[in-house]
Amino acid sequence: MSGAADFLLAALTVTALYAVATSRLAACVRASALQGFILAALPLALEWRDGLAPPSPHVLVLAFGALAIKAVAIPALLLRSIRAAGVRREVEPMASLHISILGAAALVALAFWIAGQMVPPFRLPSRLLVPVAVANVLLGFLLVVARRQAVTQVVGYLVLENGVFVFGLGLASHQPIAVELSVLLDVLVGVFVMGIAINHISQAFDHIDTTALASLRE
Repeated sequence: MSGAADFLLAALTVTALYAVATSRLAACVRASALQGFILAALPLALEWRDGLAPPSPHVLVLAFGALAIKAVAIPALLLRSIRAAGVRREVEPMASLHISILGAAALVALAFWIAGQMVPPFRLPSRLLVPVAVANVLLGFLLVVARRQAVTQVVGYLVLENGVFVFGLGLASHQPIAVELSVLLDVLVGVFVMGIAINHISQAFDHIDTTALASLRE
C-alpha cells in the first residue's frame, strides 16, 4: 500500500496549502482537522504496505491517538474559540493571500530540494515522507508569521507540528510509543491553553488580532 501512503502524504501537503490560501477561520480549522484524519490513516498505510500482516498494536494506538487529538479534540476546541470570539475571516493579514500562495509554492519546492540533500541513515517507508514533513513545517511557519488572527496562528502551529509528526513516522520503528504519545499530549495541552488565551483576549479587547497586542504598554 505504498501508493496509498504517497497519496495521503500528497493530500497532507494540499490541505496545508489550502489553509494558507483561505481567509476563513473555520475553513482553516477544518483543514487542520482533515490533516488529523490523514495523520491517523498514514501510520496504517505505512505499516501495512504489503498487506501481509495487520498493523502492530504500537501503530494502532498511534493512529487512534492522532485521530482523537488532531482530528477531533483540537479542531473542536478551535471552532469553539472562533464562535466565542465572533470572528469569521482573516482581515488584512501580514501578507496578502496572493503573496502567501506564491510563498507557499516556493516553500514546497524548497522542501523537496532540502529533502533531496538529506541522506537518511536507514530506508524510509516512503520517498515522500521527508519532503512532505519539511513542507508542512515551513508552511506552518508561514501561517504563524503571515497571519494576524490568533486562531490562524494556532493552526499554523498545528501544521508545523504535523510536519514533525510525519517525520517521526519514519522513525516509528525506532522510537518507544511513550515518546510519540507524549508529543500528542503536549500538542493537546498547548492548543487547550491557546484556546483559553484566545477567549480571554477576545473578552478583554473585543477581537483576536495579535498585532494590536504590540501596542500595549505597562
